[in-house]
Amino acid sequence: MECTQFIIFFIGVFGLFIWNRTESRADIRYLDMKLESNRDLVKAIHDEMKDFHYRLLEIERNKGKS
Repeated sequence: MECTQFIIFFIGVFGLFIWNRTESRADIRYLDMKLESNRDLVKAIHDEMKDFHYRLLEIERNKGKS
């Protein structure tokens, strides 16, 4: 009887280990996807800031000519 209990216990612990690992990998994939979307957003904001800066420089240059 003890051997059967040990085997059932071992299968339960192993099953929980596999389940935990699977959930962890799913969380990592989700966070990686969120991080990648944030990188795209930050790049778009940075590009817009550079474009705005160049437009301001052009306005200042035109103002100085007048």
